Amino acid sequence: MPAVTVENPLTLPRLPEPVTTAPERKVLAVETAPSGFEGEGFPVRRALAAIKPEYLDPFVMMDQMGEVDYAAGEPKGTPWHPHRGFETVTYMIDGVMDHLDSNGGGGTITNGDTQWMTAGAGILHKEAPPEWLVEKGGLFHGIQLWVNLPGSKKMIAPKYQDIGSTKVVLLSSHDGGALVRLIAGDLAGNVGPGSTHTPITLLHATVSPGARLVMPWRKDFNALAYVLSGRGTVGAERRPITSGQLAVFDGFGNRPGRTTAGESITITAKDTLEVIVLGGEPIGEPVAHYGPFVMNTRDELVQAFEDFKAGRLGTVPAHHA
Repeated sequence: MPAVTVENPLTLPRLPEPVTTAPERKVLAVETAPSGFEGEGFPVRRALAAIKPEYLDPFVMMDQMGEVDYAAGEPKGTPWHPHRGFETVTYMIDGVMDHLDSNGGGGTITNGDTQWMTAGAGILHKEAPPEWLVEKGGLFHGIQLWVNLPGSKKMIAPKYQDIGSTKVVLLSSHDGGALVRLIAGDLAGNVGPGSTHTPITLLHATVSPGARLVMPWRKDFNALAYVLSGRGTVGAERRPITSGQLAVFDGFGNRPGRTTAGESITITAKDTLEVIVLGGEPIGEPVAHYGPFVMNTRDELVQAFEDFKAGRLGTVPAHHA
């Protein structure tokens, strides 16, 4: 881990050198992600589960899938299931996963690829390892993120984005101590390939032992950092953080009544640190979330289940049924 890398980060575009007078964001909390199982039984760590929803907006859920090295016959996936009202983002760090949906989207993602599915008004979806991987076994590791949609966009047409590893924007910290893979959003004027309905930034950084990564961050965005592996510190006060833990930075959207956000995020590594950093503009609407649906009200959830039962969210293609 990870698949997308370079021998010398200093050959890449660099993030600006930190301004010593610019305020850094402080850390509100560091929480350990609980473990569980998803789909047909693959292990996950629920990165956002221990955090108050008000700090997460516009994000709903994020699972770290694996890291697990499957023996032959062990790889598992998720059978056909519905979604409505949000977007799913699957970033495959190691391994292979096939995606299919009832809207004609899908494909295979592997080391460093991202699958971005806008469920919108409704879609049926399946994620599974290819048959050859089930027979052979192998390493499986990635994340799946759910990004909420505002009420005005919950019923838009479904869409699929295939973001190959070569499309990801690669950046270096100013001194070459960290490699940043920008999947979506803007970071210091660099724009990732993911097209988002809700303004967000999503990246995966590798920070070398002893290195310090300082990233400028939009003041109207919240900010979260989840450690995939390694140890380090986060924030202006250098709070310790390790594998399977999530840091919540202050500001979370700079909304009325909130603390004023700093202008940058700081992450320091004790040993090699692999970290997912994400943030977005809070939607600020009620969230009604149950199972595979994320709506604004209970009535809308009930309607989503009724539409699913009536077949209005799509049908499984005949050759995949």
